[in-house]
Amino acid sequence: MERSKVSDRRELYQAASGETWYLGREPSNGRAFIIYQPGGPSGRQRSHVELGAFLSNGTEKPEQQALLRLIGTLVDIPPYAQREKL
Repeated sequence: MERSKVSDRRELYQAASGETWYLGREPSNGRAFIIYQPGGPSGRQRSHVELGAFLSNGTEKPEQQALLRLIGTLVDIPPYAQREKL
């Protein structure tokens, strides 16, 4: 998969350190993945992570929560649906 030709990407989360996570999509087959962009002189490299691997170690990190919130926006809730109070 040639990652340099990503057709779409959407910022998910940017940390105070400048690290940024994007949701990207492979133009040839539509598969989604996470793009990690390090911030500052951390020495880390930009990387691409499959969605399953990104969420496999839990969902407590802010960047993981941002992805789950974005996914949640894709679900239509009918106006008549009963909503539980948290």
